[in-house]
Amino acid sequence: MPETADVCPACGRAMEAVESAHGKVGGLPENIAGALAYFTSVPAIFFLLVNPYRSNRFVRFHAYQCIGLSLAAVIVAGVLRIGGIVVAFIPMLGPLIVVLLWVIAILGFFILWLVVIVKALQGEMFKLPVFGDIAERQMQPQRAN
Repeated sequence: MPETADVCPACGRAMEAVESAHGKVGGLPENIAGALAYFTSVPAIFFLLVNPYRSNRFVRFHAYQCIGLSLAAVIVAGVLRIGGIVVAFIPMLGPLIVVLLWVIAILGFFILWLVVIVKALQGEMFKLPVFGDIAERQMQPQRAN
């Protein structure tokens, strides 16, 4: 399908415009800077505070989405820790449930983390359901002080 198509030739549905990385920002290609934002929250916060990164829509989007994903991981870990304390008192089955839930949560966040890094490296603004919407609202360029 041509990249400039407004409608899908097969079904006729309107195509959504997708922003992608195509330039350089601060000496780094946009896609590399976007992917680096996902390596802990430190680079994400750095990119939000330092020019020219904070002025780039692509980098800001991935930085905000990383922070949202990190907050979600902390919240899920807290809930699992509290729930694990309660469930751990069930003999034999309790610790097994706790370990199973932790493994599922860790694998889920790890796979999600890999997906967003790969999508950033491909130059796509891949939106996660909740965090992507928030990041999209926040990615408007900020004025330089």
